[in-house]
Amino acid sequence: MIQLPNSFGQFRDRETLARSQVLQRSWPIVLDLCVAGIGLACFYGVVQLARYWFGHPMPQITISLSPRALPRYAFYSIVRIWLAYALSLVFAIGYGYTAAYNRRVEALMIAGLDILQSIPVLSFLPGVMLAMVALFPSRQIGVEMGAIILIFTGQVWNMAFSFYSSLKSIPRELREAATIYRFSPWQRLVELELPYSAIGLVWNSMVSVAGGWFFLMACEMFVLGSRDFRLPGLGSYLQTAASTGNAEAIVWGLFTMIAIIVATDQLLWRPIIAWSDKFKFEQVETTSRVRSPLLHLLQHSRGLQSLRNHTVGPIAETIYQRLAENRRRIAALPAPNEASRRRHERWNSIVRAVALIVVVASVLYAAFHALSLLREIQRSEFFEIIVGALATFLRVNTALLLASAWTIPAGVAIGFHPRLARIAQPLAQIAASVPATALFPVVLIALVRIGGGLGIGSILLMMLGTQWYILFNVIAGAMAIPTDLREAATLFHFTTTQRWKTLILPGIFPYLLTGLVTASGGAWNASIIAEYFRLKNQTMQTVGLGAVISAATDSGKFQILLLATIVMAGMVVTINRLVWRPLYRLAETRYKVEA
Repeated sequence: MIQLPNSFGQFRDRETLARSQVLQRSWPIVLDLCVAGIGLACFYGVVQLARYWFGHPMPQITISLSPRALPRYAFYSIVRIWLAYALSLVFAIGYGYTAAYNRRVEALMIAGLDILQSIPVLSFLPGVMLAMVALFPSRQIGVEMGAIILIFTGQVWNMAFSFYSSLKSIPRELREAATIYRFSPWQRLVELELPYSAIGLVWNSMVSVAGGWFFLMACEMFVLGSRDFRLPGLGSYLQTAASTGNAEAIVWGLFTMIAIIVATDQLLWRPIIAWSDKFKFEQVETTSRVRSPLLHLLQHSRGLQSLRNHTVGPIAETIYQRLAENRRRIAALPAPNEASRRRHERWNSIVRAVALIVVVASVLYAAFHALSLLREIQRSEFFEIIVGALATFLRVNTALLLASAWTIPAGVAIGFHPRLARIAQPLAQIAASVPATALFPVVLIALVRIGGGLGIGSILLMMLGTQWYILFNVIAGAMAIPTDLREAATLFHFTTTQRWKTLILPGIFPYLLTGLVTASGGAWNASIIAEYFRLKNQTMQTVGLGAVISAATDSGKFQILLLATIVMAGMVVTINRLVWRPLYRLAETRYKVEA
């Protein structure tokens, strides 16, 4: 017998094994070099951005429609969106935490959140932009900070609602375990509340960033009275291309935006989704996990492991030790006597009373000056605002019904099937991020040709801007349903109707409610773009509150802008009291996963 083939096969196996060992030893080094390169690139970007921001204010900027300007414009827009997102995340956690655990102000804060999320970006625009420009009169950073805060107003509200809803739905046994182990407030936040709300926060972060892209066109290029504010960015590029009807520039801008969104999905969102999957509340381990090759590589990077072991870990351990020592020291202190306790309570009451007086006085002062502006409004303008509010109310609810009809089943299907999620989630992220206003000229021309108009087109534009809030929250809710409950439904051979009625709808109800609330506010917000549109130096508008606000902003009529915003806020508060608050109480008491 000839042994050569067998010996050759063994030699080939040893060669393959040796190559794999070399790759295993060299790949972490390559990964560390990539991480270092990313760090150097970020440092260079920060330096260039600082030179631009802290330079002198630029005169009226002419937006170039050349494709060569797109890399610089895209860089500026990415920085604005992610700085606004960081600000939104901090605000959402602080606001949601305070509203969930302070019952004295909970109802007021949630009502305020409903009002703020429904106020259009253009209603914030005059005060924010003028304040930032006055704060930094000799630096470009004033206009930049104004744009970032305006993007923040389009991102933050659904994240705050998501964190608040997650805190209210934490199972009782987890809260009791945290109490038994005497967690400090910081430990409870880091070890329980943030992990439990991670899935909802991640998916709402995705739709928030998508909302930032959606409102980028309104935040980077706008007119305020006689002043024309323009910032170099992808949003101003797309708005200029859409207003001039330059189809080639629109294609280049959308191609750049889609490339950024795809890269963000692959390099950021997919690893974060895979990482957050471990925070799923369930009794048994699921057989299908969300995976990310990039997350696997980052977890096996020697440089990052060394940083975690020698820097992050010791710092976290030191913080926990000091917190424990402070708690032991406070517990060892003698209890204050009755007289000192009453004195302390008296001082606290005085401080609260003084703070309340200052707040009430400030509100009354602002209300007095606001009412003085409202005296200038004529009766015809008042009736125009009322009719517009009713028209926008009908469009908002129509858009919500149409959006819910497809997003609920689609979101459940994506959340239940990780393989489908790997394909559908990036596509949904791209579709949610593409500004509908860039595509709206084509849609509007088509509607006009078939006999429609801006009245119908505005509903479509509202759907394009708000349906993603429902879809992404339903996906998060479906992913958060415990695997053991899904297996129990399969074991007992539930029909499709029984599965939806007994498992799916109750399981996703808190998330669906958050999606509907934020989508409703987003639809009111999107009305400023949907009902008032410029096309080739022509202004097209329909009857609606958004059209009134946009027209008042263009003409600098702040009294009409104020009254329209007040009417919108009043309608939102009424809807909150009659619809959303009872549904939130139902979600907190009945549709809550507990042992």
